[in-house]
Amino acid sequence: QVQLEESGGGLVQVGGSLRLSCAASGRTLRNSSMRWFRQSPGKAREFVAGISSSGGTTEYSDSVKGRFTISRDNAQNTASLQMNSLKLEDTAVYYCNAVLGVLGVPRSGMFGYWGQGTQVTVSS
Repeated sequence: QVQLEESGGGLVQVGGSLRLSCAASGRTLRNSSMRWFRQSPGKAREFVAGISSSGGTTEYSDSVKGRFTISRDNAQNTASLQMNSLKLEDTAVYYCNAVLGVLGVPRSGMFGYWGQGTQVTVSS
């Protein structure tokens, strides 16, 4: 069993930055893909970013490419999402996701373990 806990969400103005963190417990995620998703009211949960088990491969949705950066620290069993140049449309609940035994970065599929989510609100 894996427990994931997100932190770092909050209220920020347009153009600002936030850094989300995901801490895992229960087992090592060294051989797992880590992903971030987000969900806005009335919308489906969508893929935001993902990173391979080694950290050598990253994937981003078109809407955040160039503004967000995903990273991981396997020694600390954590993953992070640095969000810069935030826009109003980035407002959502952000979820950390771990896909055990997958070394690459699946861009789709609502499988794996999930955190409870952290709210990010971008205001004008």
